[in-house]
Amino acid sequence: MFCLACKQPPVVKHNGVKDLISFKPVEGISYTEIARRMEDGLSFNKAGYQLEPQWKMKFVSDDSVSIYSPTKKQFINFPLTRGYDSIFNTARTWLKVKVMNKDSMITELIDAYGDSVDTHGTRIFMTFYADNYVKNTLHGDLSKCKSPSLKDTAYIKWLAAAANKDPDRAFAARQPVQIKSKNRLISVEKRITEPTLLNNFDTSDDYMAPSFYIVINNAHSDFTYSFSVLVDQQGQMHYGKPLIPTTSEYYIEHSKAVMDGYLKQYLNLTPGTTLGITHTSEIAVHVTGKPRA
Repeated sequence: MFCLACKQPPVVKHNGVKDLISFKPVEGISYTEIARRMEDGLSFNKAGYQLEPQWKMKFVSDDSVSIYSPTKKQFINFPLTRGYDSIFNTARTWLKVKVMNKDSMITELIDAYGDSVDTHGTRIFMTFYADNYVKNTLHGDLSKCKSPSLKDTAYIKWLAAAANKDPDRAFAARQPVQIKSKNRLISVEKRITEPTLLNNFDTSDDYMAPSFYIVINNAHSDFTYSFSVLVDQQGQMHYGKPLIPTTSEYYIEHSKAVMDGYLKQYLNLTPGTTLGITHTSEIAVHVTGKPRA
């Protein structure tokens, strides 16, 4: 299931799944995550979310692990708490070891709810290769391993065909919609997520929920509207829904008029794509109108 194009190292299962796992046998070995996939082998779900291999880690001891921070560009030591059934916690993440040896490791992500841990797992698996294995056996080439599979491509083609036929089936574009202003009186700013420890360095909101802040100077009146827009494969805009709690027909009618009268006329949109496939996706726009002083 994992990285079929790559030669897999020998697999040695952890002895006794109910044991309190020890990392002594792999202490000091640096591992790089090369694949993260669901049980069906896909790295994408129907909403367009992509599971990406991100972790680099080294077990320092049975109670400490060193994890690479892409922001600080260095390894940071985190406490490691071991539980039974090969489960451990580090960097605010629960994992279950499925396979572990000096060449590779497979872990399963575990959900936690308050003080409880769901030992059944999420059926999302992270595959790691030891850096020495990558260097000496794969000769440093992880491109095939980390690339989306043919199964991923076929799945995205199917999702895209459905979304382009029915906008209500739009899904997040991995390379999201781009917006550029054609008029100096209109400015566009895209929200950018900063990777931090608090979000586990996860910036997926940037493509799962792309948000744009648009200011229109010399507008006909003073207004602020927040609403979603469906951008089809031709880059055309279709009104979605208000993004604030309201049942006001006035709000909907006037925010649609802002989209039709300003956004459609003065913005250039490039539709979103996933794996190079263009498809309908949804964005959020927060529009502020500033009348002439």
